[in-house]
Amino acid sequence: MLRLTNVEKRYANGYVAIRGIGLSVERGEILAIVGGSGCGKSTLLRLVAGLDNVSNGQVELDGTPVTGPRPEIGVVFQEPRLMPWLDISANVAFGLKGLSRAERASRVGEVLARVNLSAFARALPRQLSGGMAQRVAIARALVTRPEVLLLDEPFSALDALIRMELQDHLLDVWDAYAEDERPTLILVTHDIEEALALADRVVVLGGTPGRIHGDYHVGLPRRGRREHDSFPGWRARLLQELRNARHPGTVQPDYAI
Repeated sequence: MLRLTNVEKRYANGYVAIRGIGLSVERGEILAIVGGSGCGKSTLLRLVAGLDNVSNGQVELDGTPVTGPRPEIGVVFQEPRLMPWLDISANVAFGLKGLSRAERASRVGEVLARVNLSAFARALPRQLSGGMAQRVAIARALVTRPEVLLLDEPFSALDALIRMELQDHLLDVWDAYAEDERPTLILVTHDIEEALALADRVVVLGGTPGRIHGDYHVGLPRRGRREHDSFPGWRARLLQELRNARHPGTVQPDYAI
């Protein structure tokens, strides 16, 4: 389990990005964090990843404090961040250390198959489309077999159709794992529809400093969510919650969901 307890991030200049964040995420859960620009979404993700340190509170994975990067926590950023001089196999294998050559090759082959890129193992990044490059980034994060996979607006730079295709592909990759081996997914996004299409649970972050303003278990079926009768109601409800987070005190109407 991933647990955040009263987490705060204060920078050296005194600016407080987030405050009072308390959150528990179960193993294998898909959680989306939505919020407007500047509310601290990416800051929160960096703290969970161990790429930055909390000022107050604690981030724990399975009862152990997260104080730096850990192999159990993978990260996919907004840009693929591939090394242009390495082929796709080498890019994916870059984070693997202490393994035999055979084990490295086996793991790389496995994750490239999961993201449907086995045929491009010897290609260079410049030979890939944007969507393919982002699939390589997902493979690179999965190759260490993380318990938690963090995704920081991973599809925001892609056009709408490719973005939807990759959302569905991410679910396919996650679903292909045995139930007790599925990583926890934590997705940061400003896109409500993306959050609803992927997540079991949606947390709304807002304000300055950023705080949790809503925590919703969506309860939509895993497949065909965008066409589900409840999808528009959930979209309206979360949009209103985002408005409330920006302007506290706003009364939220009731929605039939």
